[in-house]
Amino acid sequence: MSKCNHHKSCVKQAVAQAEAVCEQKGARLTKTRRDVLELLWESHQPRKAYDILADLAKNDASAKPPTVYRALDFLQEHNLVHKIESLNAYIGCGGEHSHQYLICQTCGTVTDIHDETLTNNVRKRAQEKGFRVANTVIEIKGHCERC
Repeated sequence: MSKCNHHKSCVKQAVAQAEAVCEQKGARLTKTRRDVLELLWESHQPRKAYDILADLAKNDASAKPPTVYRALDFLQEHNLVHKIESLNAYIGCGGEHSHQYLICQTCGTVTDIHDETLTNNVRKRAQEKGFRVANTVIEIKGHCERC
């Protein structure tokens, strides 16, 4: 994701958004779900489930893989995190409905861009083929300006 020098405010904003979404949908933002969301937003970079588990286990010895995967599934279902398939990792979502991720093949940095025109074009082409799009996440691999 984009670089941020105010991680605490990003985490706070992400949790507030999650609380609002859960309240609106009648869902519960449990402590584990909140903790997983916070861990994802603290780094602003994709994290694998087992890395999240390792961090959770520092404060909760009972944390197990299914716990993390259930939390990630819930957060994905409510569009609070996204899975970057090619990395098998998760990243916090700012609530935008279209995602294009620029993934550096050298350093692993991920930057998100939100181009609604691109998303709308993909949806339009899919519709022309009789395909109903459920989710649009585009992963673009290359090299960042530092590499």
